[in-house]
Amino acid sequence: MTLNGWIQILVFCGIVIALARPLGGYMTRVFNGERTLLRPVLGPIERGLYRAAGTHEHEEQHWTAYAIALLLFNLAGFLLLYLLQRVQGALPFNPAGMGALPPELAFNTAVSFVTNTNWQNYGGESTMSYLTQMAGLAVQNFLSAATGIAIAMAVIRAFSRKSMKTLGSFWVDLTRTTLYVLLPLCMVLTIAYVALGVPQTLGPYLEAETLEGAKQTIAVGPVASQLAIKMLGTNGGGFFNANSAHPFENPDAIVNLIQMVSIFALGAALTNVFGRMVGDERQGWAIFSAMGLLFLAGVAVCYWAEAAGNPLVHALGVEGGNMEGKEARFGIALSALFAVITTAASCGAVNAMHDSFMALGGMIPLINMMLGEIIIGGVGAGFYGIILFVVIAVFVAGLMVGRTPEYLGKKIEAKDVKMAMLAVLCLPLAMLGFTAAATVLPNAVASIANPGPHGFSEILYAYTSAAANNGSAFGGLTGNTVWYNLTLGVGMLMGRFFVIIPALALAGSLVAKKAVPESAGTFPTHGGLFVGLLVGVIVIVGGLTFFPALALGPIVEHLAMLQGTTF
Repeated sequence: MTLNGWIQILVFCGIVIALARPLGGYMTRVFNGERTLLRPVLGPIERGLYRAAGTHEHEEQHWTAYAIALLLFNLAGFLLLYLLQRVQGALPFNPAGMGALPPELAFNTAVSFVTNTNWQNYGGESTMSYLTQMAGLAVQNFLSAATGIAIAMAVIRAFSRKSMKTLGSFWVDLTRTTLYVLLPLCMVLTIAYVALGVPQTLGPYLEAETLEGAKQTIAVGPVASQLAIKMLGTNGGGFFNANSAHPFENPDAIVNLIQMVSIFALGAALTNVFGRMVGDERQGWAIFSAMGLLFLAGVAVCYWAEAAGNPLVHALGVEGGNMEGKEARFGIALSALFAVITTAASCGAVNAMHDSFMALGGMIPLINMMLGEIIIGGVGAGFYGIILFVVIAVFVAGLMVGRTPEYLGKKIEAKDVKMAMLAVLCLPLAMLGFTAAATVLPNAVASIANPGPHGFSEILYAYTSAAANNGSAFGGLTGNTVWYNLTLGVGMLMGRFFVIIPALALAGSLVAKKAVPESAGTFPTHGGLFVGLLVGVIVIVGGLTFFPALALGPIVEHLAMLQGTTF
């Protein structure tokens, strides 16, 4: 590890912290329906969309109606994206002549983008037409991100409102997120990316002649616009197969920094939105602090593991850290930082190959996803994910002091804890259940590229990434098979909707409760004690569930490496 590497990491952290409050203030005004700079311009468009949908900005929904609207909207998005992939060969804006996708791959991809996972069992530049990239994948990047933020707002209202039956309107939250937050920021980011060298064109692929005289096809396309939303919306699906390791998607360190900040910006701001809406910004900063502690711990371990390098390579007289699978223009520090950021948030974009990380370096992205990606997390998803752990934490605190658990004046009762635990436990069910099946089925095992514990880690990473709605991959696993396309798709659906529905049910229960006045016996939830308790509950309840699986993969691989054993 170097001083320069840590300075780059701290600069990133400083930018995210500086953006959290102003962006949180803007988003609070947007969702409260207050006047903003963009309101005079976008207000008529917003009202026109409500009229077309047959709703009104003041209409609100019970949690069940909110959930039904969400599910139907996402079902429609899935069907349209699936159909678009199946018929893309007959549609325009297809200069490379891409044909229709097979049914199982189209299913996997449609589920992937609708659930904000963006797992890619295909190479974008060799599989998807411009129209599919723009009208299918990029559109779902916006809508799946907006869906996550909408759910986060419903959960926030559960604590900011008292004795009410409604959580807001899904249609209003979805519209405001897209119009006032995602679209304007993505326009600015797209222009910045183009200025910094990222392609944005509808022209055909370029033909070049190499020094040897051979012909080479260079893929281009509407890259910058998709790059903007894939990062800001924590989607992660790259235009190119190499994702953010591709020089057209990530040309230099400046673009790399913008991408990393974009991944965390909205997730960090939502903690401030929460604090503002409940009337105490300290509550939002406490949650942000818990996220930050877990994030910095992950960065430290991952950076240390990659900077230390492989002792077996050192024994051959080659010194230095592990540069395998990394881009020279980013180096070890920014590759390790990007890996932790993209798996702390449910982004999934990569600027290095995680399959080439050291065993412990690759374990950190796994742990980030296993915790439910609540360290900033996906836009919206990270916030309502950590709120589930907050409910469990205050329940544990209540048991320890012999008081009825409460959070922000809302009493946490048995049914609330059950909903929180139901949402938390669905993740290990999908991650570990499918991993167990894939490790004994010959067809599934045949897809791994490496024997021993690393091969197990490749399978574990795939299902963990799917259920956590992350979308990054270890690499080394042939995922474009019927088995993996179908089971990974089911895992994505479980990780998205088996969390969303209990979270909305919890919100529906809490919003109807009266606020209990604060007393001398109230457990403070804005200080260091609460932050420590929350981090402890996340690590113990969320992390230890997966320790046996980690012991079979990266941990035993690391111990074997120290003994000089290779596979």
